[in-house]
Amino acid sequence: GFFQSYAIEVDIKDASNATCLYADWMMRFLITYESNSGDYRSTTLNLSSSVTHNGSVCGNDTQAALLAVQFGEGHSWSINMTKNNETYQGDFITLTYNTNDTAVFPDAKRKGPVTVLMKDPLHPVQLNTVFVCHSSYSIEAENITQIFWNVTVQAFVQNGTVSKKESRCPADTPTSAPTVPPTTANVTTASTTTLSPAPTTAPKPVENPDTGNYSLKSGNKTCFLATVGLQLNVSQDKPLLININPKTTVADGACGNTTATLKLNDGNSTLIGF
Repeated sequence: GFFQSYAIEVDIKDASNATCLYADWMMRFLITYESNSGDYRSTTLNLSSSVTHNGSVCGNDTQAALLAVQFGEGHSWSINMTKNNETYQGDFITLTYNTNDTAVFPDAKRKGPVTVLMKDPLHPVQLNTVFVCHSSYSIEAENITQIFWNVTVQAFVQNGTVSKKESRCPADTPTSAPTVPPTTANVTTASTTTLSPAPTTAPKPVENPDTGNYSLKSGNKTCFLATVGLQLNVSQDKPLLININPKTTVADGACGNTTATLKLNDGNSTLIGF
């Protein structure tokens, strides 16, 4: 196969020994890291044949479900999932890779575990429905590309039985209309009448976003500063461009010794995080 990796199957049981969280999937990671010579190298982190799922949690109405796996030389991956009255969905994906694994990260300048947090982009799934995606899809964040395929997952399993009702990812759904062979009923005769093309209206271009100044303080000192104009390109049913308005956007987050997080929100929800 094109992807050299192992499949993972995790079946989490509740206190009554009934399945509450089930997942079967394949994944691998493309990671760029800095070497001791100062250049940047690309490497592939694959799952090993030995995978554990310590720390996985069923979840309930007030607690998120957690699917967590550990593999290789100190690497781990997890996703937490939350639900409401009708749906469940992934929230954040956390990958920790260990650059002390010299087979994967030869001559790495930074030694030890590195943790990367990213938002799960998939749409909510109806409760009592299993999410299935045979096609490969990827998630990118910082210096990492996560690739998934052959995914089957259901959180908050009801009555201990994985549902037979499926929710498929868009990549598994054919988008082209079926070809209809010509018949005497639908064949039309070419007309010699020339029709003028219907006038088209050019879409109104979206203006460049206004530049905002966002900052965080640690004590009385500024520890994070960003001067930037931001525009979101949302591709769902049709492309949608959204400019972030700095007049209604506020900054939140925290600075640590080795990491800093800047969250921009409009008072109701987080728009984007760095």
